[in-house]
Amino acid sequence: MKTQTLNVGLVGYGMAARTFHAPLIKAATGMELMAVVSSDPARVKADWPDVEVVDGLNDLLNERLIDLVVIATPNDLHFPMAKAALAAGKHVVIDKPITVSLSEARTLRVQADRSNLMLSVFHNRRWDSDFLTVRKLLDEGHLGRVVSFTSRFDRYRPLVTDRWRDRNKPGGGIWFDLGPHLLDQARELFGMPRAILLEQATSREGSEVDDDFVAMLDYEGLRVTLQASTLVAEPSPRFLIHGTNGSYSTYGLDPQEAMLKEGLMPSENWGEDPYPGHLTVNHGTVEQPELLVEEYPSLPGNYPAYYESIREALLLKGGQPAVTGEDGVDIMTLLEAGRDSYRQGRWVRVKEGNNNLRRVQAR
Repeated sequence: MKTQTLNVGLVGYGMAARTFHAPLIKAATGMELMAVVSSDPARVKADWPDVEVVDGLNDLLNERLIDLVVIATPNDLHFPMAKAALAAGKHVVIDKPITVSLSEARTLRVQADRSNLMLSVFHNRRWDSDFLTVRKLLDEGHLGRVVSFTSRFDRYRPLVTDRWRDRNKPGGGIWFDLGPHLLDQARELFGMPRAILLEQATSREGSEVDDDFVAMLDYEGLRVTLQASTLVAEPSPRFLIHGTNGSYSTYGLDPQEAMLKEGLMPSENWGEDPYPGHLTVNHGTVEQPELLVEEYPSLPGNYPAYYESIREALLLKGGQPAVTGEDGVDIMTLLEAGRDSYRQGRWVRVKEGNNNLRRVQAR
């Protein structure tokens, strides 16, 4: 690509687009939010008066100057819209998850590869403050060999809303909402698991979809537990990690989403989390442990890094962005394996290599 500015078209202007994509695109060096597809032009213009609003996807795809299309629509629209954008010669970013089925995800990856176009998925929570801190903690080896890793993303939302995520349609429910975040973080730290076991629940009165899940990922010598719920009022650890040399815990959620919802734009002190985690480490021996508890400072979160990686891949050094289409296929593999596990009531093995799934008997 020869242009020094990426002209971006954004499809949809719901919560994800308004809170995350539009502000982060506007804040990114070398990116220009050129147009938004929305049925509510007034809402877009209230936030971004200089951005053009168009009625439909075709209007956006027919705009020759658009380089990158960002799809932030309900999940079941990801596949047809991304397929059309790639066919029109546009690079594509899709809000997580990439699609609602593994076959669709693979189709998009192949289409992008054949067209020499970039395909990426918005797994922004790789740049959460707490996750960046956990990655640093594990890289430094403070806990020794990790044997247990628990990651929770809890909310207290007892009221069932009339939004698409709470409707019984493909891509609805909490497994497809928060599952991609937690699965992507686990995969980043430990790779693809050997198997997955998923339990889901519909806990709120009047709910049509799952609003609570517990997923267990099987690795050699390590058990990873991922949990999310809409009915947790008492704070629980965001991360709880145990190793041969100690433990680590941290509470609360990364502050960047709240900052963006308040209308703040990325700045010099962006994403700073004032609450440190707690590290309990054995300073004695195996025979005579001496456990000391200390604060472990949190690194600042960095959501802007996602679109910076897109810009670098397309304008500067070339190559792949931080999150690739292949990453999206891997997470869709786990989402679908988890869904199979819940339906069958047993572990489902994730076959290594080509990401095909092989069903096995309960272990």
